[in-house]
Amino acid sequence: MRDRLRLAPGLPEARNTPGTGDDARPVAPATGVTWDLSDLFDGPGDPRIAVALDSIDEDAKGFAARFRGTIHVAGGPPAAWFREGIESLEAIHERQWRIGGYAHLNYDQDTRDVVARDLSQRVEERLTAARNELLFFDLEWMEVADEDAATLVADPELSAYRHFLEAQRLFRPHRLSEAEERLANEKDITGNSAWARLHTETTSALEFDVDRDGATERLNLSRVLAMLHDPDRTVRRSGHDALYATLARSGPVLTYTYDTLVQDKRTMDRLRGHPDPMASRHLGNEIPSAAVESMMQAVEGAYPVAQAYFRLKARLLGLPELMVYDQYAPLEQRQVAVPWSDARTLVEESYAAIDPAFGDVAREVFARNWVDAEPRDGKRGGAYCSYPTPKLHPWILCNYMGTPRDVMTVAHEMGHALHAMLGRRQTPFNYHSTLPLAETASVFGEMVVFDRLLARETDPRARLGLLAGKIEDAFATVFRQNVLTRFEQSAFAARAEGRLTGDRLGDLWTAANRAYYGDAVRLTDGYRWGWSYIPHFIHTPFYCYAYVFGQLLVMSLYRTYKETGGAFVPKFLDLLAAGGSGTPDTLLRPLGVDITHPSFWAKGLAEIEALVAQATDLAEALGDA
Repeated sequence: MRDRLRLAPGLPEARNTPGTGDDARPVAPATGVTWDLSDLFDGPGDPRIAVALDSIDEDAKGFAARFRGTIHVAGGPPAAWFREGIESLEAIHERQWRIGGYAHLNYDQDTRDVVARDLSQRVEERLTAARNELLFFDLEWMEVADEDAATLVADPELSAYRHFLEAQRLFRPHRLSEAEERLANEKDITGNSAWARLHTETTSALEFDVDRDGATERLNLSRVLAMLHDPDRTVRRSGHDALYATLARSGPVLTYTYDTLVQDKRTMDRLRGHPDPMASRHLGNEIPSAAVESMMQAVEGAYPVAQAYFRLKARLLGLPELMVYDQYAPLEQRQVAVPWSDARTLVEESYAAIDPAFGDVAREVFARNWVDAEPRDGKRGGAYCSYPTPKLHPWILCNYMGTPRDVMTVAHEMGHALHAMLGRRQTPFNYHSTLPLAETASVFGEMVVFDRLLARETDPRARLGLLAGKIEDAFATVFRQNVLTRFEQSAFAARAEGRLTGDRLGDLWTAANRAYYGDAVRLTDGYRWGWSYIPHFIHTPFYCYAYVFGQLLVMSLYRTYKETGGAFVPKFLDLLAAGGSGTPDTLLRPLGVDITHPSFWAKGLAEIEALVAQATDLAEALGDA
């Protein structure tokens, strides 16, 4: 069955963007805040790892000996036997996800660590071999005739797995033979997985020489991205120039890596008969392609809202024009860092305000050291929440340096953790929701924390600064992710015509961004390399539209929550607890959401426009607009 290991990476620019202290320099108030992985293994040298891998190999072979040839039979297998096979397969997958999750988390702590790299590679190779032993079960289920499959799915014996089994059948037209599927898995180890690892290790190891106050500082990627949020324009420009100059020097490797991955996916899509590069993602997300395109067009229709805001921001900053490195500039010239302890308290209190049980989850995640927030050289950039199986708890990775935006990142990832904890009643194959719904709790949590920050701020100018930050986060999650998706579409289309070069990708990136920024923001020549460090393009093609979906969905739901109060919470809890046990359309219906209707997207976009109007009115009242 499909391996649905859930990783929720953050937005590399919009989230996880370290902030500034009283001297307008980045600070690191989360020093020492690292996670405890001992719930999994005691370390990469733990002998239980080898024992677990050997046990998985043995059990996978035993499973194959027992069930091979018993699923694709005339009339389909007996329902009780099929359920026994599914439950046995779940148990093996759960153990695979546990050890694979540990290798991944351990590697992300320091991608330079040779021992962590070796373990990650070894685990991937061993688990791939085990997965190949289990492939037959999924393939045999897909071979069952449609009429017999429908009878099986409707059998009460399999009621807990109905949606999961139906979701598997969506991929039936795109399956390969077992020998071909085995070969595809084997080649991925030295193919797309290896290229993706090269990208991670290359970008994590980059060092950026930045000129500041007459001195040269050498920073990692997370810290140089922080400079794009500095109150001092000279600092922002210096960070911008260092970022893109260094990326350009690594351009040949980053370009070749992306070109190879794009062509690899195009090849596999052709072999599987997918009609376009996004088709497999739509199947996995269980979202009709027409609904996605309708959403993206609606977002593009709202680009003028963003452009009007950027013109307002230029005036507020006293600039003749807004450069691309000015778009995240704080309106306040001096920002006080938010200590980690304050961020933790704020997130705990905000989640408890939704429901006491939500606050309990947040407190447990912090108290039991399930968060790695310390920014370190070699650590993977960005932010995510990993929750491999319902038998395990979630782990959060971020790079916290003390800005309100970083607080939002923690709130966002805590939402994923909440989703994970509430969904633990589900079986492993029903645990992980599709990507669009996976963003629901995270974006909702951000909204609650933001409202709490805004409510306690009495200074009008500070309130304007908070509003601006929230607007820019919404832009980054909706408009920017739409841009990223359009760029991916154009890159795949261009690869059909020939190899992707740095110049070609730069042209495509500029065109996609120009549609968004219009003439309100001036792009630099260096910004042509903006595509090159974004992990979503490398690890999860066409992931980004899930952020658009999640943000617009939650902005609509949050309006309902503020209007109805406590009456909304039980339905929201049911949605999160359902995990991946239904299609997005089915799970959202009790909340009054119809994702197939174009007007649905307009509701979320209207909320963004309302935030912009609120900021504009406040600026005018202050005499700044």
